[in-house]
Amino acid sequence: MHRRIRPSVVALTTAALLAACGAPAEEQAGSITFWTPQSTPERVAAQEAVAERFTQETGIEVDVVPLAAADQDQSLVTGAASGEVPDVILAGASQVTSWQSQGLLDTDVVQETLDTLDPATFNENALGAVTVQDADTGESTIAAVPSDGWVHLIAYRTDLLEAAGVEVPTTVAELAQAATTVKEELDVTGIALGTQSGTASGTEGIESIFQSAGCRLVSDGEVTIDSPECTEAAGLFKELRDSSVAGDYDVESARAAYLAGDAAMLLFSTHILDELANLDEAVPPSCEQCTDDPEFLAKNSGFITVLDPPGASASSADNSADDSATPAQFGATLAYAVPAHANADEARQYVEFVLGEGYADTLAVATEGRLPLRTGTPENPTEYLDAWGGLGFGPKVESSVAEVYGDDLVTAMGEGMSAVARWGQGTPDATLAGLVATQGTLAQQLDPLYRGTDPADVTGQMAADVTALQQDQ
Repeated sequence: MHRRIRPSVVALTTAALLAACGAPAEEQAGSITFWTPQSTPERVAAQEAVAERFTQETGIEVDVVPLAAADQDQSLVTGAASGEVPDVILAGASQVTSWQSQGLLDTDVVQETLDTLDPATFNENALGAVTVQDADTGESTIAAVPSDGWVHLIAYRTDLLEAAGVEVPTTVAELAQAATTVKEELDVTGIALGTQSGTASGTEGIESIFQSAGCRLVSDGEVTIDSPECTEAAGLFKELRDSSVAGDYDVESARAAYLAGDAAMLLFSTHILDELANLDEAVPPSCEQCTDDPEFLAKNSGFITVLDPPGASASSADNSADDSATPAQFGATLAYAVPAHANADEARQYVEFVLGEGYADTLAVATEGRLPLRTGTPENPTEYLDAWGGLGFGPKVESSVAEVYGDDLVTAMGEGMSAVARWGQGTPDATLAGLVATQGTLAQQLDPLYRGTDPADVTGQMAADVTALQQDQ
């Protein structure tokens, strides 16, 4: 899910984008150019402050250039052709794996950086998200160094679940039953989530719920969205959607429903944390009780950061052999990529700094949406996760996550990030999964599901649509 969009720091034309690229290494050995998608004025200023600390320690100047993901994609390809590229890029996992597949990255310096920092200190799923596997040789290459990300969680009203006699759910099946019971008992929406047919919100909702229910889109090139697990997930998704008393939601209206006290549960990203605590004036809580106590929702909300998959009660040996029995939470991963022909040594030093001495300040750029993917050091494995919990969050930056929600939630957030996965990540199937997501292929079948079409027929049509897309690649 995306945070509200604010005006960019500066509108860059194609010519200006090229000008923002780093010069060839032999001309600019003492400076680097860093592209970042964190582009609001306050976030750019925070990143510039981190860069200034790096400059003071190393003498290497850093030009921080705010650049949206789409502009990064276009400008890197153009810059690679002209020989002018930035030195470090903070980008999404799907971007860096695509760039690596096109031969645009220096993965040797990435591996050197990981070796220095110790790969064991990084989130294993995050490393998988930025890994590219050669379809012919099976050889895997890590395209970028993981930095941070966010994860879907489920916020729930402790008072409303108690009033409905519902236990905190631990699986998608229990979640659907809980949402239905809340609606029947209290006449309020059981859970608000993105369910609109044919939309990005619906696409995100499908992958999030289907994954947590043990469904896989594709495996080793075989489309599996019509598997029994996926068919069951489709039925559960409809049950979750039918728990609404207000029709279908997109991301924004789902959040608004929970903030207004009109939904007992909410599927959203970690960006909701500051808003529930009344730390963001742009999105304040608006529930009836919030008038007298603006922090009512924060005080009366619990959080599910990982849903158990079907089969989680099976033996550990069985689980290790069954990928569907591994927790999978929808989320996003950001990582530092180094383009081919960049100032490799200076780039390596910068990445090591922002993932080490400057890491906490880097995460503080947007605490609620930048959870650490390097949780600590060999000496202190939770150093950076603990530091994240103590950072101020939300635009007001008045309180920390640990102060508002407690240390247990900080630990749970780390567990949620450890379960972050996207369909196909780290395998040749990632390309197809990316196309399915960007084209909204699965969300096109939500209307038939809502009208009562058998879930098996719905997932069968989904499989046919995905297969057609696969054949057109």
